Amino acid sequence: MLRHYRAQHGNEELADTPAVSTPVPNKQALDEAVINMIIKDCQPLTLVENEGFRELMQLVAPSYVLPSRKTVKDFVDQKYEEEKEKTKKDLQSAVAVTLTADMWPSINMEPYLAVTCHYVDKDSHEFRTSVLGVQHFPQKHTAENMAMVKRTFMEEWGIASKVRCLVTDAAPNMISCARILQIRQTICIAHTINLTVKKSCDQITTLTEIRNKTRQIVTYFRTSTTAKEKLTQMQRQLGTPIHKLINEVPTRWNSTYHMLERMTEQKEAVWVSQATLKNDITPLTPEEFEVIEEMLRVLSPFDQATREL
Repeated sequence: MLRHYRAQHGNEELADTPAVSTPVPNKQALDEAVINMIIKDCQPLTLVENEGFRELMQLVAPSYVLPSRKTVKDFVDQKYEEEKEKTKKDLQSAVAVTLTADMWPSINMEPYLAVTCHYVDKDSHEFRTSVLGVQHFPQKHTAENMAMVKRTFMEEWGIASKVRCLVTDAAPNMISCARILQIRQTICIAHTINLTVKKSCDQITTLTEIRNKTRQIVTYFRTSTTAKEKLTQMQRQLGTPIHKLINEVPTRWNSTYHMLERMTEQKEAVWVSQATLKNDITPLTPEEFEVIEEMLRVLSPFDQATREL
């Protein structure tokens, strides 16, 4: 009854209610909000020059003048220095820290070395994580070069005497790097699980053949516009979730599991689509899908353990 009354008379009551004026934020507060949005959402500095964003701000705060891109850059640099000093103070209070390090390629395939610090806050006893830096690494990936960059990070952040462990992958240069720095080194457990699964699967010929066939099917449906549209059409007709197929990527943890899991979910849609399309891709047989289902049951705990880690 009350809900029905509000539906009928809500607009009338709102019309009779006197408007409450909301104080307009000053320029400093608006500048702060724009800068925080750019930082938190990883937006480009040119956002303040975009026509759509300027029109939005004109509607929201007509008298507000957006800062220039150069001013935004200065604000972001200032924010970085403030957060850096704050993190440095937190690190000074930490009794001990652990570092994790890894090499990452950019979109342009340029190498970067990332170093992250993990510690327990002395006052709140909360676990904290701070990225110390992601540095362009054009030089050779030798243990000596890596050690030099990591030592620079440790000295810059004032934690050289507090590092108790360095967690990396099992690459020989990473292991030698820790030896040069005279820091205890531990191989990442999640990375080890991924390598264990990959090497185990590679040793079984039947699984390798099934994975290769699955990769071919997935690649076909992801690269052919016609095949992609046909799969979507079949998914709608069969009431199957409209999901894209997932391809296996050696450097992506659990990607084999996710590829086979998605293929099992889309089994009927893929079968029907392949049957109606002209292609030379050999479909998976019912017997091979039985093997895949058995394989998923074996790999499921490894996927769960990786997610937990």
